[in-house]
Amino acid sequence: MRNSLCLALAATAFGAIALSSLPAAAERAVPLPKATLDVSTAQRPQVAVLAGGCFWGMEAVFERVKGVRSVTAGYAGGLREDANYGAVSTERTGHAEAIRITYDPAQVSYATLLRVYFAIAHDPTQVGGQGPDRGPSYRSAIFAQTPDQARVARAYIAQLSRGHAFARPITTRIEQGSFFPAEAEHQNFYDRNPTHPYIVHWDKPKVAGFRAGFPDLARAG
Repeated sequence: MRNSLCLALAATAFGAIALSSLPAAAERAVPLPKATLDVSTAQRPQVAVLAGGCFWGMEAVFERVKGVRSVTAGYAGGLREDANYGAVSTERTGHAEAIRITYDPAQVSYATLLRVYFAIAHDPTQVGGQGPDRGPSYRSAIFAQTPDQARVARAYIAQLSRGHAFARPITTRIEQGSFFPAEAEHQNFYDRNPTHPYIVHWDKPKVAGFRAGFPDLARAG
């Protein structure tokens, strides 16, 4: 679980200070082709819901995409009609940590968001979680908000699979389910906690990788 990792990384003040002072080496974005299908831009704004491990890093990446109006960390799917961090962390509710992206399709398309999602926001080939975060709540999943989104997502996964974009099979699932915003302390966590050991070690390299791999899509600053 992420909390256990954070405690381990911050076990001593010296360790936390040393880790937070390290520069973030950018992860390398996977060079992926543009999708051959996309969602209509007629409706504005639009919403996408994506899951791919810890929502802190996912939120941080997509907040920096041009055309994204807002990103909310939360929980998607699951069997209950509500969700909170404590319950989801038990891995018994069926929810996934996810983000809800509100975006302007005139500036960034759904397929482009998926390209960022697969290329750098997370690793779509991992099984059982992402990085240090293990369990189904950290799975790779796309919660399509419309039939068109589901169609485009399936087509892009098939396109990437046919092209052998990754050395291992893509594990991302297309799912349905409601989205529940996470607690206030999880919102905009990256920007509010820039020296947090988990952010420094796992998420800053991801954000740097997005900027390096997608300079035309990255917001200034």
